[in-house]
Amino acid sequence: MLRERNAVANLAVKDLKAAKKFYEGTLGLEPVGGEGDELIAYRSGQSTLNVYRSKEAGTNKATAVTWTVGNDLRNMVKALKAKGVTFEHYDMPGLKLEGDVHVGGGMEVAWFKDPDGNILNIVSR
Repeated sequence: MLRERNAVANLAVKDLKAAKKFYEGTLGLEPVGGEGDELIAYRSGQSTLNVYRSKEAGTNKATAVTWTVGNDLRNMVKALKAKGVTFEHYDMPGLKLEGDVHVGGGMEVAWFKDPDGNILNIVSR
């Protein structure tokens, strides 16, 4: 029923102004609609990312959004670090940490958080 339909990611934030600075200035996303006091919609590839204001922001303790970036992962980590992004380090079975990149199982992955603590990551596959 839904397998042929696109999905939209939704991220709750407390401070939409700080989120706008991060998602546009740091991650380079451009708003595509809904910009206002409650929600900003961003295009990311063929997907949409809705960033909306909520008092529940930052309560998710799991990865909320993943970007598949292929062989660009390490360059993206460097570029994001240069913009002030701090990467998270986790003890993950089957993965070893090389700098800020977790490596194993034929993939590389790096986790980071937005200003509200939403966990985001980039992955090579």
